[in-house]
Amino acid sequence: MTDSDGESDDLTVNRHDELSRYEGRRGADLVTVINFRLRGAVHVVTHTETDPRWRGRGYADQTTRAMLEDIRAAEGKVEPVCPFTVDFIRSHPEYGDLSV
Repeated sequence: MTDSDGESDDLTVNRHDELSRYEGRRGADLVTVINFRLRGAVHVVTHTETDPRWRGRGYADQTTRAMLEDIRAAEGKVEPVCPFTVDFIRSHPEYGDLSV
């Protein structure tokens, strides 16, 4: 997909354990960050933030979905402390089984 500035709208999500966060990037731009703490196999999600330039495009949703799928694949669990993550899981019951 291409947006109005002619750039690809693709988002790449990566986990960075050394920073305790997931990052959503659009090209070289850091768009969304989700911070977490590990408590055993439980990811305590503490904060989600999207750069103001990229808000309203669904990038936080995409990054959250990728994070939850990654945690599911690792057979982990989520303790959502971040209000955004709480609301996302509430709105997407297919992820309810990941919450502790």
